Amino acid sequence: MSEFRQDATTKDWVIIAPERSKRPQQRPKKKAAEDIPAWDASCPFCPGNEVETAGEVLRIPLSEEATSWDVRVVPNRFAALTLEGDTTRIEEGPFFRKMGGFGVHEVIIDSPSHNTPPALMSYEQIEKVLIAYQERYNALKKNRQIKHITIFKNDGWAAGTSLVHPHSQLVATPIMAPYFHRKFDVALDYFADMGRCLYCDLIAWDMEQGGSRVVAETGKFVVVHPYASHVPYETWIVPKTHCASFGLFPTVHIAELAMVLKDVLFCLHQGLDNPAYNLVIDSTTTDDEDDPYYHWHIRIIPRLSTIAGFEMGSGIYISTMLPEDTASHMRLTAKSCPADVCIAFKDYA
Repeated sequence: MSEFRQDATTKDWVIIAPERSKRPQQRPKKKAAEDIPAWDASCPFCPGNEVETAGEVLRIPLSEEATSWDVRVVPNRFAALTLEGDTTRIEEGPFFRKMGGFGVHEVIIDSPSHNTPPALMSYEQIEKVLIAYQERYNALKKNRQIKHITIFKNDGWAAGTSLVHPHSQLVATPIMAPYFHRKFDVALDYFADMGRCLYCDLIAWDMEQGGSRVVAETGKFVVVHPYASHVPYETWIVPKTHCASFGLFPTVHIAELAMVLKDVLFCLHQGLDNPAYNLVIDSTTTDDEDDPYYHWHIRIIPRLSTIAGFEMGSGIYISTMLPEDTASHMRLTAKSCPADVCIAFKDYA
């Protein structure tokens, strides 16, 4: 039996329709790491090909050797936005408005290895990637024309990636995207009404109710499958302590976040046969980093099905699995993992 569920953070409605999971469908599989070379002479992100990318803005660790690095950050060669754009808004008649394409578009090269996806990277390598995310976030927010920074990863062709080599992206804009505007409005309304953070209350409620949608809990984080998941296995990593901005999250806890993120990605990799996915870091605006109503978190959206006509026509997503069931499957997957992975999850699972 299908049902409607409402997302408390956006007020969007989602249809949960488990019967639709029985439809015949051919989902293209991602190539396994062993089917991809560890180094590709034609890849601009591989060591030795550094001249193929624009001027480097960050390298971890710092090194004067051209090919000695674990993470690199470079401007996107095909940037959607540039700092040369003009933020002046121009009215074209009573209905239309435009402005120059001002902003920043960067690529974070996650690893020197061409064929090691984040799910199979070491905890230490994931930590370095997260450090690069935060360093670039905090460097770019100093530009007061930048109002919002989105850090994201498209992993797999179905998720929108254009290059195999593991990488993430950062886009900084002078405007707030409508999706985030809606999330902020809902969170602000809740805070004005209740005097508390909506996300803190949602996590507390899930834990108090027995945690059927909780995948794991560590000292500083909770991993959940949201009540109104837009897609099967949608996974959120949420800090337990209130913090609105990813940029202000204490660096001392990045190592634990790396463990949790690696474990989530490994469980999805193992349990869903290496699916394509999108990962997004949801953070508050650069103007209001200390706000009491928003709560930064990571969203991971596996691409197990295609967004089709109904979703585009109505704005209502159809998910084919209950989040209570997917969370249970993730916990079972964590239990069956080898001893040297899913370390952060095993006590909880």
